[in-house]
Amino acid sequence: MNAHSSNSVNVNTQLLKGFCMGGLAGVITKTTVAPIDRVKLVLQLQAVPCNVQAQQYGGIVDCFRKLCAEEGVKSLWRGNSATVVRTFPSNAMNLAFRDLYRTVFVNHVDRKKYPTRFALGNTLAGGAAGATALVFLYPLDFARTRLAVDSAKHSQGQRFNGIVHCFRTILLSEGGVHGLYKGFCASLQFTMISRAVFFGIFDTARAYLMDKSKTDQLSFMANWCLAQSAVITSSFMCYPLDTVRRRLMLESGKKVKTYKNSLDCWKKILKNESVPALYKGALSNSLRCTSGAMVLAVYYEMVKYI
Repeated sequence: MNAHSSNSVNVNTQLLKGFCMGGLAGVITKTTVAPIDRVKLVLQLQAVPCNVQAQQYGGIVDCFRKLCAEEGVKSLWRGNSATVVRTFPSNAMNLAFRDLYRTVFVNHVDRKKYPTRFALGNTLAGGAAGATALVFLYPLDFARTRLAVDSAKHSQGQRFNGIVHCFRTILLSEGGVHGLYKGFCASLQFTMISRAVFFGIFDTARAYLMDKSKTDQLSFMANWCLAQSAVITSSFMCYPLDTVRRRLMLESGKKVKTYKNSLDCWKKILKNESVPALYKGALSNSLRCTSGAMVLAVYYEMVKYI
């Protein structure tokens, strides 16, 4: 086997390894925090009218206690299967492509001798990984956004019966495959920048701490704290981009468009709603991203043994 073939095999093996471990880390994390997500949803929706008598809960502890008593402990994981199906490809692709691009931008750089180049390489690898994964995952994210808004329009009736029907409707009546990628450029901007900031901070800080402690691995808690700091920083820095991309997603299917493009969206939000409108929901979003930090901590725990 020549050197080129050997390198190709190594790259493919690394990509597959990163894909499997990244996906598995996401599944483990989401399954671990599933009870918290279930309680959060129950508390959020308990006041919504339904066909059965609503069960009122006095808070998080009361909700946990009553769910376990009335539905059993297993009920705390209800709905986790759907979450896992969505989580696996997302985490798998992001971490696999991040590892792949690090071989291009980072592995040949002496981080002690060229710290700035090393940090830039981590930033580029993160942004490139996010962009590559988005090409595959955007239609799913687009459909999920359309479904979330559609379910809230009770006065007009729901347009979509589920995610499969949503995909079919968009493909048939909104421009085919192109319809599934409306707003892609705005999402690409957000994803590239947020992933670049996140992995640029995390991978660079992690390498610095390993050098300082003279070890090739960090503890679970150290990885989690680093990832949490990185995810909070990136989420607040990039949240306005997320606001713009979500609004552009919702333009699809409208007869009268509010925004011409992402630049027009920025201008109108700043002119008509002011800067705070770009950050609506930013705090809750940063708290929700905690599980994303845990994915990386779990991922590096798995690396220790594989």
